Amino acid sequence: MLRDFSLQSLFMGLLVAFVGFASSFSVVLQGLEGAGASHAQSASGLMALSIGMGVCGIVISVVTRMPVSVAWSTPGAALMATSGALPGGFNAAVGAFIISAVLIILAGMVKPVGRAISAIPAPLANAMLAGVLLALCFAPVEAVKFSPLLALPIVATWIVVGAFNRLMAVPAAFLAFVAVLIFGVDIEAGAWSGVFRNAFAAPVWVTPHFSAQSAISLALPLFIVTMASQNIPGVAILNINNYRPSAGRMFSATGLATLFTAPFGGHGVNLAAITAAMCAGPDAHPDPKRRYWSAIIAGIGYIVLGLFSGLVVATVSLAPPVLIEAVAGLALIGAFGGAVLGAFKEPDAREAAAITFLVAASGVGFLGISGAFWGLLAGLLVHGIKSWAAGRSRKAA
Repeated sequence: MLRDFSLQSLFMGLLVAFVGFASSFSVVLQGLEGAGASHAQSASGLMALSIGMGVCGIVISVVTRMPVSVAWSTPGAALMATSGALPGGFNAAVGAFIISAVLIILAGMVKPVGRAISAIPAPLANAMLAGVLLALCFAPVEAVKFSPLLALPIVATWIVVGAFNRLMAVPAAFLAFVAVLIFGVDIEAGAWSGVFRNAFAAPVWVTPHFSAQSAISLALPLFIVTMASQNIPGVAILNINNYRPSAGRMFSATGLATLFTAPFGGHGVNLAAITAAMCAGPDAHPDPKRRYWSAIIAGIGYIVLGLFSGLVVATVSLAPPVLIEAVAGLALIGAFGGAVLGAFKEPDAREAAAITFLVAASGVGFLGISGAFWGLLAGLLVHGIKSWAAGRSRKAA
């Protein structure tokens, strides 16, 4: 195994860890706090997720000898940010995380469950995700309106760096955010010393609270977006690079990782999508049999970054919330564009996708259940009726 190690895989693994963490941790924090987490619980959740996905990625890559990149559920965090706190607070959200984890484990172990998720039309799953992301993607615009002098440098950095290197655009925007925080925000004397005192996050146990409302409103949509937006594409990327993974076992492994991290605030560990291509591609190593080291190094990097999650949360808490929301919104624009493209590219499914998108984006919930669930349900209903009518027309002809 050590003979397969290379400097090329080392550098790629470190880059993957940096990009994976810096490009979306702001979304995770926004999601956890939107679900009712305190600053301490958010830091604990970020730490648990980072360590969980690091350990999970290392174990899977060592066992399979494949470059399996593992990440947190960015779409799931976006869903939490728009759904709002549940009755029962963050304890209810943690209960939903556990239910979602069990569903992911079952999807890997029980084939009919996995088939049921695969049977959801891709345009509808993408439309639901696009609807969830829409409000968050408005944040950069709202930040510019709130304070042009503070927000424009962040947005401009994202645009300029993204023109040359798309993967580094959001990390660069975060560095611009830190610069704005240091030089542009009036921070009380002594606040920075508090940041360094809280550099290491402490794990915070959250006793889960289970309810039908949290299961339907958060757990089920979280399960669907994680499977449709992360796990299934993650397997597809490995297949594209001529690896033949056991999808079911990988799903179950990430579900187990989520199960262990959930009581400490972790909402979802899953296969990576974007960083999966970095680890599995030729840039990690010319020899496909040696690329798994890039995923191992990335896992180690995630663990180290997770240990300093307290520093991240303490730093972010010094800024006006609208600025970190802007960074989160910039991080999600690419995912939003991809989801919109996937939702509306098939003419036969456009109306159903539009209904799904509009209901999910409205943020309107019924019976205490979030709009994401109702959007998917409405879209499936429209899609089913149109498919039934089309079938009747073909028979009549």
